[in-house]
Amino acid sequence: MSSHHIVKEKQEPALLIANGEACSSDLLDNLLEWSPYVVVLDGAMPRVLQRGIKVDVLLGDFDRNELDLEEIKKQQFPIEIVHTPDQEKTDLEKGIEFLIGKGFPAVNIVWATGKRMDHTLANVFNLVKYKNDIKLVMLDDFSKIFPLSPLPSFFEKWYRSGTTISLLPLGACEEIRTTNLRYPLMDEVLSIGNRLGNSNEVAEDGLVKVQFGHGELLLMECED
Repeated sequence: MSSHHIVKEKQEPALLIANGEACSSDLLDNLLEWSPYVVVLDGAMPRVLQRGIKVDVLLGDFDRNELDLEEIKKQQFPIEIVHTPDQEKTDLEKGIEFLIGKGFPAVNIVWATGKRMDHTLANVFNLVKYKNDIKLVMLDDFSKIFPLSPLPSFFEKWYRSGTTISLLPLGACEEIRTTNLRYPLMDEVLSIGNRLGNSNEVAEDGLVKVQFGHGELLLMECED
């Protein structure tokens, strides 16, 4: 059974496994390596059990009646099983809120893209919904997605030349300014249905900086 390193509680991001398309074993194993706390949504649990992953929390409404909870308790002792029947929220929202309540400062989210497009879009939108309460990063085999915050906050990170960076607004995002991107933005506007900032790339090895004044903006680090 795969496990994860024991690290000081809540100094490392928790790992939240949703029920979308599975990622590669390499990516999942890398995240498990340093995740002290693993939460799995109920729809994903059969696949997680098949991979032999040690789970800390199983969470969901359990409306499909596919899981033998007593057997899971034996296999995964001392797993915590959390019943969340609220139909007004998605299971991913419930998982994020559970981790906020536990006091985690950050969470990596996997298996949240692919399969149904409505689920994928809703999951991505939730990155913005909770960005002021917990640091969220969503990963799959091709992308790493996270929300940015407007001024006075700004984003700054070192990248290699040629790294694909997409800036995608939710609605309209104004006063966007970037440095060290091949196609720079200088106090410009991105908006759905008008102009998006997809498939930009890092101009040269070094820091990339992104800042904006108003709106909601996602940054995606992408690779084919």
